[in-house]
Amino acid sequence: MTTTSCTEATSRPTAHYLLEGLCEIGIDFLFCNLGTDHAPIVEEMARWRRQGKAPPEVVLCPHEVVAIHMAGGYAMATGRGQAVVVHVDAGTANAAMGMHNLFRTRVPVLLLAGKAPFTSRGELPGSRDTFVNFVQEPFDMASVVRPYVKWSYDLPSGLIVKEVLRRAHSIMHSGAMGPVYLTVAREILTGEHDETDVRAFPESRFGAVANQGVDDEIVEVIADRLLAAENPILITAYAGRNPRAPGVIESLALFAGLRVYESNPLYLNVSRTSPCFAGLNTAEAVAKADFGLLVDVDVPWLPASANENPDAVWVHVDVDAIKKDCPMWGFPSHIRVQADSVRVLDRLLTVLQAKAPSAWREKARRRSANWPVPAAGAPVAFKPGRDGRMSAAFVCAELARFVDDDAIVVQEAITNVIPLCTHLPRTRPGTYFGNGGGGLGFGGGTALGVKLAHPDQLVVHVTGDGSFCFSSPSAVYAVSAKYGLPIFTVVLDNSGWGAVAGATTRVYPHGEAVAAGAFQADYSDGMRWEKVAEAAGAHGERVDDPQGLAPAIRRCLGEITLGRSAVLVVAIEAVRRPEKVPG
Repeated sequence: MTTTSCTEATSRPTAHYLLEGLCEIGIDFLFCNLGTDHAPIVEEMARWRRQGKAPPEVVLCPHEVVAIHMAGGYAMATGRGQAVVVHVDAGTANAAMGMHNLFRTRVPVLLLAGKAPFTSRGELPGSRDTFVNFVQEPFDMASVVRPYVKWSYDLPSGLIVKEVLRRAHSIMHSGAMGPVYLTVAREILTGEHDETDVRAFPESRFGAVANQGVDDEIVEVIADRLLAAENPILITAYAGRNPRAPGVIESLALFAGLRVYESNPLYLNVSRTSPCFAGLNTAEAVAKADFGLLVDVDVPWLPASANENPDAVWVHVDVDAIKKDCPMWGFPSHIRVQADSVRVLDRLLTVLQAKAPSAWREKARRRSANWPVPAAGAPVAFKPGRDGRMSAAFVCAELARFVDDDAIVVQEAITNVIPLCTHLPRTRPGTYFGNGGGGLGFGGGTALGVKLAHPDQLVVHVTGDGSFCFSSPSAVYAVSAKYGLPIFTVVLDNSGWGAVAGATTRVYPHGEAVAAGAFQADYSDGMRWEKVAEAAGAHGERVDDPQGLAPAIRRCLGEITLGRSAVLVVAIEAVRRPEKVPG
């Protein structure tokens, strides 16, 4: 009789392998708003802690708009996508607007949603046991976020959970990065499998695909076009997601006499006090340019307001040069290069330095010598405001007096982006973050995520009153207080929706709404936003007098040093009100 010995396998629930898989792909934080679908995960976390094991750290967020943007802010600041855990279709719906923002900003995040149990009579552990289990099962839950994800999947079995997680992680970090979506039902999470049957999928064999450069033949063509130019420009928005980009762009610009513009900047792409920085007004520049480099930019200018030079040569270098997720995209591109922009521009500079004749170098030097002082570095000369309401430019300039170059600005100023970028200039990589999407409420959670990534740096969140409202501020400052993440929020309060008034004016400049000042956008009788912040544990102030602004900023910064968030609401020039309200 022959006997064999074997090691007895240990059976674990899928929730255990899910946590292991999350750790293996480098998920440090789970930004959560949990529900009935997550009971197996909650139970497994408790078991891990009893056994001295460390699951990913849970950051509880009372609203999904905070959770999704907080994960996004952390990823923007570090380049490392994290996970957001939400409750079935309801949590997915609440997170959808944030998913839109992260998708358009190309930020890697894993959105993990539970699903309603699929058994009803106790056939499996985790079967339906409450009313909501029956009403939270739509026909196509992933359709809620499908336009805003690179990949979606429903986990069919715990046996492949680690393979699925690796796939999600690799896709969200490859090429043009972006969010992914994974769903899992409660019975799948409770189902048990032997450890020997659930294998790991290491990054070394199954990892993300890095962006590449381009061959020298194309670089030579680009260099020749640039050497023939008399008035070259560069327009960018998100090259600065790579911290090397600002230095490479500035070196190329100074060597080639190339003016640099930002269009809806999402990161700091070049020091805004550099002599090559020309500001955010690209419409006027494209009329004069005979050569343009579009570098990691989605909307380089507004065609309706720009008189494009039909003879200009345009080269587009982008991680997504064809804009595959935009149904229509009508900007000129004679040469399109889908590649890592830093690698391409770095090589372009090397090629130019090797082949540029002395006459061209002198011409480029003269162009540079004639550049005006960049707006962000020019002396500030304007009135603080009128009628008890400050100008946004004055507010940002005053704020700049107290904010050093290491402070990180998260902006959601909407109609006041240009004054903010001009008068609160950032000079160092990684000190400015903006939203590539169109969903308001981006700034609060993003600022928290950035603070989590850089706890020793001051994070300044500049927002409009509308975007502040959309950010779920009570949840923002509750998270700030619970986890010791103090941020300084400045609310530019124009008492309404300035974008609505602006759009109506542009479409109907001589219309009835303009004549009456009736834009259906006025909230001047509205909220005391600083009180909302106070209710959630933050310090809150409101200031209407320009003379009181600097002392208020000092007090708020003092609260930050004590570890408490501060919200300063500043009354700026208001959305115009109607003289009469009909009825």
